[in-house]
Amino acid sequence: MLSLKSTQEVARDLAFRVRERRLQRGWTQDEMAQRAGMKTPTYVLFERTGRIALARLLKIFQVLDWLDAFDQLGRGQDLTGVSLDDLTSPERKRGRRKSS
Repeated sequence: MLSLKSTQEVARDLAFRVRERRLQRGWTQDEMAQRAGMKTPTYVLFERTGRIALARLLKIFQVLDWLDAFDQLGRGQDLTGVSLDDLTSPERKRGRRKSS
């Protein structure tokens, strides 16, 4: 799939959504960092730039109750190149035909 955003843009957008959720909950950056088990400057840098280690991001997602959604990424069926006929046709069963 073609993406019109760079990886840096996606990271900054994600950090913005995390910030919005933090603010909705009424937490300061320091509170969020403490809840996620990290130092405040590390968390502040993430909100500003989107840069963070994966393990730390997962801790943030856990605090925000987003971990299950993240865990589902990539688990869906890849439908690239599948036609509507492929999706709607009955499943074929393998085996021998009965002789009359």
